[in-house]
Amino acid sequence: MSAAPTPEPLVRFQGVQKSYDGAHLVVRDLNLDIYPGEFLSLLGPSGSGKTTCLMMLAGFEFPTAGSIFLEGQRLNNVPPHHRNLGMVFQNYALFPHMTVERNLEYPLRVRKLSTTDRAQRVKEALAMVQMEGFADRYPAQLSGGQQQRIALARALVFKPKIVLMDEPLGALDKQLREHMQLELKALHHQLGVTFVYVTHDQSEALTMSDRIAVFDQGVIQQVSRASTLYEKPCNRFVAGFVGDSNQFAGTVRHTSDEDCMVELTCGTRLRGLNVQQLPEGSPCVVAMRPERITPAGTDDGNQFEASAVDEVYCGDHIRLRCRIDEGNTFFVKIPLTEDPGSHSPGTRISLQVDPQHVRVFQP
Repeated sequence: MSAAPTPEPLVRFQGVQKSYDGAHLVVRDLNLDIYPGEFLSLLGPSGSGKTTCLMMLAGFEFPTAGSIFLEGQRLNNVPPHHRNLGMVFQNYALFPHMTVERNLEYPLRVRKLSTTDRAQRVKEALAMVQMEGFADRYPAQLSGGQQQRIALARALVFKPKIVLMDEPLGALDKQLREHMQLELKALHHQLGVTFVYVTHDQSEALTMSDRIAVFDQGVIQQVSRASTLYEKPCNRFVAGFVGDSNQFAGTVRHTSDEDCMVELTCGTRLRGLNVQQLPEGSPCVVAMRPERITPAGTDDGNQFEASAVDEVYCGDHIRLRCRIDEGNTFFVKIPLTEDPGSHSPGTRISLQVDPQHVRVFQP
């Protein structure tokens, strides 16, 4: 049975570069396809180029080189108000002198919709974000979470092809932010509109996204589904930026197909996946997730000794800091069901990790 054909991209970045001073590239050779109806997050640290990418799609910035296409039409010189894209900013950008209703009406007036159509669209948009009773209030009379909902309703009210969001939950407290993440995900599923979402919060991206594009230094390092990004990072940066990752320096001693044997600087030897096909003798970095390291059992895997240094109670598990000989410390997630005495500080413990969860990268 043949695989389903890949749909045509809604947006295509092709060889896009951006420089503000003519000398330094903020975005370098960006090639990215965005598909209809997906929730794509642009994830990366400050200065990585993710927001510049979003601003170029919105039309607030223009590429220095390359092209951006929307449904096959080149966007490079198309002004923002002709792109039919909704935008939600971190500071919401609501007009303080207008009521909620007038804020939502504004993009409809610009598009010259009739009074009847405007009233119907505003009503529908407020219902989407569960804010039906707030039409006559002003932004200053709303909480941060309520303002965020109104900003989202304004981005949706004219039924755009794509909704662009630039860290819209950044100003909310942790509990409300996590609640709004789930609401945004549910709303995306309900509407089927394409969402492009900028964030530096990797847990936020993992929670909401269909796919995640990880940026660093103006370059996309990897574009994948959340589970692939977490379990199969393509390089050291992605492994370290997405989720917790223990990383050890070492040298590749033997290679075999996709696997290799690595000797850590402390002398411990581990088998793992040679992700970047490093030759024997190469310096390397070994990456392992804390939850993949477990107390040693009878399973066939990498087994090694370490000393417990200290621990942090995290509610659903113990975060145990360990040390291999005199080497760097690393973390292990220990279930609460484990005997506390087996990993008290100073205890020598036997650990293991499946080679399939050990990834070997260029340093």
